Amino acid sequence: MDATLRIGIIGLDTSHVTAFTKLLNDPSDANHVPGGRVIAAYPGGSTDFPLSMDRVGGFTQELRAQYGVSIMETPEAVAESVDALLLESADGRVHLEQFRAIALYGKPVFIDKPLALSSREAYEIAELVQQYDIPVMSASALRYSEGLVSALAEADGAITGADAFGPMHLEPTQPGYYWYGIHTAELLYRAMGAGCREVAVTANVDFDVITGVWQDGRIGTVRGSRRPGQSFGATLHTGGGPRLVDVSKDGRPFYASLLVEVMNMFMTGEPGIPLTETLEIIRFLEAANESRATGQRVML
Repeated sequence: MDATLRIGIIGLDTSHVTAFTKLLNDPSDANHVPGGRVIAAYPGGSTDFPLSMDRVGGFTQELRAQYGVSIMETPEAVAESVDALLLESADGRVHLEQFRAIALYGKPVFIDKPLALSSREAYEIAELVQQYDIPVMSASALRYSEGLVSALAEADGAITGADAFGPMHLEPTQPGYYWYGIHTAELLYRAMGAGCREVAVTANVDFDVITGVWQDGRIGTVRGSRRPGQSFGATLHTGGGPRLVDVSKDGRPFYASLLVEVMNMFMTGEPGIPLTETLEIIRFLEAANESRATGQRVML
């Protein structure tokens, strides 16, 4: 690939679209991420999802007018003209369809969270990744919080458990925990790693608690709140005692730290997260949705 990668965006209905483009295309930005430039995009948008349709027009115009991005009529047209792709559509329901359209071009792809809204669709994406042998990663930006990364480095792998917390807004078009639960699940998995065996959920109008038991006996939780003012963070449990990580105190925006990891994958072809872990996170959320609906413990 060229030293400066040509980058395309699929789906212009999330704030990550303008944030990533500014970080890449504007060298004067304090958090500029070198190595690529957004040159093409496909707007997309879901007509039954107000948070998608109410934003896609404004973000499309900003990319065209402010950054000179070519707006194209299909995902395929974008994939043909670039070296790497950011699949940014806010609606997780369209990720499989859009990924299927661009996978055969063999370009590395970042799929913004969540990868998919069911384990079935997530595994279909994984099959396409294997079929076309392309680097793919998917993540919440919170996974790369400076505070979390620092705390985990100091813990040096000695995590005996973790309790992640954050807002837990629900969105009718994005089943249960896939909308905001993905953020706290990513925090939990960054601390605990893969290997969850079962989940159980306790929930009421304001709060949800997802308890996961790992294969090695460790326990991790996700606590979500629908009350105003809830921030993201985690308590890490180690042999030396608990450590609270408040990710809201990061000096660098989460999305900038995420973009550094994405660009590293684009340049090296090596995703920083095993796809198997991302698949497990999708199943973790799916199982939590099942437990919330039935009141029963669910095996992953």
